[in-house]
Amino acid sequence: MSIQTAPKTTTTVAANADRARPIVLGLFRIVMGFLFLCHGLQGFGFFGGIDGAGLAMAFGEWPGWWASLIEVVGSACVLAGFGTRTAAFLLSGVMAYAYFVHHAPMALMPMHNGGEPAAMYSWVFLLLAAFGPGAFALRR
Repeated sequence: MSIQTAPKTTTTVAANADRARPIVLGLFRIVMGFLFLCHGLQGFGFFGGIDGAGLAMAFGEWPGWWASLIEVVGSACVLAGFGTRTAAFLLSGVMAYAYFVHHAPMALMPMHNGGEPAAMYSWVFLLLAAFGPGAFALRR
């Protein structure tokens, strides 16, 4: 008597997921880099400026203007996949700083202190720093 078993679909699914991982990670990096580039450009008056008021940070003002500069340069690096791990680690720290210095003192929870985007970007960039750029990167 022979015993027949059903094909292991979980192995096939896992194998397909493993093959897709670099592509999905690369697309994730590109989308997050683009969105954060838009966020950084707001500090220079683009896309409605700071808080949608149409204002830009004053040239050289600490920390706002410098944070915007770091955000623009870092997100361009992440978007292109050039020095992704270093840029993402730096951006994760910038967003953690923004959360703990500017948002957390107002309230405990991110949805109450307006810091949800800062918290999410901090973790997004930490993920990219840990896992790397994925596919479509200029330089691994």
